Amino acid sequence: MAERKPRVTDWRLIVQSRLDRVRADLAALGPPDPVDPEGDVWRRTAEEQAAVVDEMLTREDRWFEKFASWWSGWHIERAWRALHEAEVATISAERGFLGRLPGLQARAAALDEDDPRRRALEQLRPGEFTPAVERAIVVDALRGAYDNSDFAHAGSRALRNKLIAASLVLFVINTVLGVVGIVKPGIIPLCVDPKETALPTVCPGGLPKASAVDVWLVQVLGSFGAVLASVVLLLRRRPSLSPYVMIGYQALIKIMLGAALAVVGILALGAGVTSGLIGIPSAAALLLWAVIFGYAQQIGTRLLDKYTDEVLDKARPLPDWEAQR
Repeated sequence: MAERKPRVTDWRLIVQSRLDRVRADLAALGPPDPVDPEGDVWRRTAEEQAAVVDEMLTREDRWFEKFASWWSGWHIERAWRALHEAEVATISAERGFLGRLPGLQARAAALDEDDPRRRALEQLRPGEFTPAVERAIVVDALRGAYDNSDFAHAGSRALRNKLIAASLVLFVINTVLGVVGIVKPGIIPLCVDPKETALPTVCPGGLPKASAVDVWLVQVLGSFGAVLASVVLLLRRRPSLSPYVMIGYQALIKIMLGAALAVVGILALGAGVTSGLIGIPSAAALLLWAVIFGYAQQIGTRLLDKYTDEVLDKARPLPDWEAQR
């Protein structure tokens, strides 16, 4: 049977490259050392965890399992957890693992400054304790740092799922508004009638009265304004190594919210909220305001963008120990 090859995605490429390094360093360890039986146990652990990573990289879900697997992200997080454990075990299997102390301390910097595991590793001096104690200090610090990274993966997945759910809710609301506008034109009053001026009644469809396309026009123009804001998001977005890519879902939220806010904004204009401040002389001006209201969703979603950046920064993979040498 031909060997299955992992599908090419960003997270798989990163995991595969680090797995290759783990296997290369396991091979460099040479035969088991009879003087250090604990090292042989760690070697076997590293090999077992590497096999788990391989399984996750090459796993092919059946068609009815794909959505559940994608939604839960269990295969991604299982691969990362197994990879982290394989890296810890590979370090522990090496007799001279304290020769990597600077790199190990750099990776443990992911822990809080007052974390006793980080302090113990930073204060560790080769030869100060028995090898078993030194190994335990290293393992605890590395596992703590990797646990934080793994928990951040779960947090970014939860945020992604919330963004998807919110987008679906907004999509349903926008669709219902559009259908209602078609079935009963004017039930959602988007025409502006400036009674205090000589300006005529203006409707989004360009007619002197409500039409079936009014709601859809406002939503489409509001979405266009949100797309402009999404382009700004794309331009300022930094590359991320997180296994979950958020930018598409952030843009979807902006577009759906822009369509909804455009309808609300035009309703406010029609209700006279800006009476005496803003004049709407034509349908073109009204639709321009729909674009502006759609772009204005950026005021609220900037907080979401900032929070997403923080979540992705925490979920960014820790550097592997080989790269620290």
